[in-house]
Amino acid sequence: MNLYKKLTVLSLCFIAGLACNKNDINLSPLNVTEDAYFATEQQFTKAVYGVYAKLSDLYWYNAGNSVIPLTYLPGDDITITGQDEFEDFGSLQPSSGRIDYYYTHTYQIISRANILLEKIAAENGVYTTAGLKDNHKGEALFLRGLAFYNLWNVFGTAPVVLERVTSTDQFNAASSAGTQLLDQAIADFTDAAALLPIVWEESQRGRATQNAANGMLGKSLVFRASATKNQQDYVAAITAFNKITGVSLVADFGANTAADAENNSESLFEFQATQPYGGDNVWLDNDFNDAIGSTSAFWGFYSNSWALFGAAPHIATAKLLNAFDEGDPRLPLTLDAATLSISKYVTRDQLTQSGVASANNPRILRYADVLLLKAEAILQSGGNASEAIALINEVRTRARNMVSGGTVPASYTTTETNTSTVMDWIMHERLIELAGEGQRWFDLKRWHQQGVITLTNATFSAANPEAMGFDASTHLYFPVPLSETDKNPNVIQNPGY
Repeated sequence: MNLYKKLTVLSLCFIAGLACNKNDINLSPLNVTEDAYFATEQQFTKAVYGVYAKLSDLYWYNAGNSVIPLTYLPGDDITITGQDEFEDFGSLQPSSGRIDYYYTHTYQIISRANILLEKIAAENGVYTTAGLKDNHKGEALFLRGLAFYNLWNVFGTAPVVLERVTSTDQFNAASSAGTQLLDQAIADFTDAAALLPIVWEESQRGRATQNAANGMLGKSLVFRASATKNQQDYVAAITAFNKITGVSLVADFGANTAADAENNSESLFEFQATQPYGGDNVWLDNDFNDAIGSTSAFWGFYSNSWALFGAAPHIATAKLLNAFDEGDPRLPLTLDAATLSISKYVTRDQLTQSGVASANNPRILRYADVLLLKAEAILQSGGNASEAIALINEVRTRARNMVSGGTVPASYTTTETNTSTVMDWIMHERLIELAGEGQRWFDLKRWHQQGVITLTNATFSAANPEAMGFDASTHLYFPVPLSETDKNPNVIQNPGY
């Protein structure tokens, strides 16, 4: 059964699951039809939550999540004391179960979003709350755009599926070409930004907003510009970033990964892992359960989690450690001084706990990321270098001001006009500011494509460099799952696999 056949089955499971509530013990979900279900605003809202819930498969951050290394380990900021196929590139094969998992579960997000968009378009008079229909459509588009953005960064090519899979004719969709995945992400984020609310009411914090959509739109445009060298995309990215309002850097850098400072003023979008400590995923209430997203696998990211799963902890590379200026307040909030383990998402007030509920929201997009991307867009579009430097300094100033009378890290001089020098500053700041947040590998790949750096002879891992086997002609993208190329003749395998 290939992916698209799976999605047809999963679509039916999705609809059935939406109708299942523990309190309605006399109702069998298999006896509830789609037409009967999408009859109220509340049911549409639950369907929206069902799309969010699938993020749990990709973003829950703990030692037991087998796909976290997919984005964390390939870069040069994190390594492990053992071995992993996502770091030892030579061992990475299309038959990898984790590759298949990531690919399939990303398409489940797309499938749920497509079903929801279809139902929203077909509804007639169900919505009575002003703006809610547009908001729901915007959320579905945003989440689908995020899925396409991730597919681009991980695989580079995959079918662009924009409709619910309902017939055998749709099973063999063709792989995308060029930047089509990123093009669709940009289109989805653009449309979402026009439909989403500026903010949600307090009880709904964490749902996608205009700021989230404009932030991901700008980020996707910068990524496409890196691949195509089209300066107009940088200009468009600046426009998108300029539409972000009402956000600011938090005073404490550590708040960006603290469980007690979730959804703060710096966060544009984050995966809602739990609410509060000890509870299930915020999107997975009684109406969702296992039909919509698993709560049983939600283990907290505590120090003891590594031992629970027999996993090798993620540790800093020598490159990351040496990149910090001596006395940079971000260093002890990024690394454990004794072990060099990446400690950003460790729940610091419950270090010895090993519970069942995840206690920290992985931040998917935050304002510091946006500021540095905007600086890059300004610089690469031929803008004023001093304006770009000021944005870098904004991030460095926040770090410096965490210490009373602090002097580290120092601000860069705003009179520097050498573009290469300023670009080096941006790349350096992204390394230390976003270390351990799953951003580094995507950055390295796009800068290589842009020609700013070369990964041809790169050595990423300080722990096990001889096993890397990295080949820039092959390993910039991961292999398309063997299960897909075997079943679908129109799915193209990436070169070298």
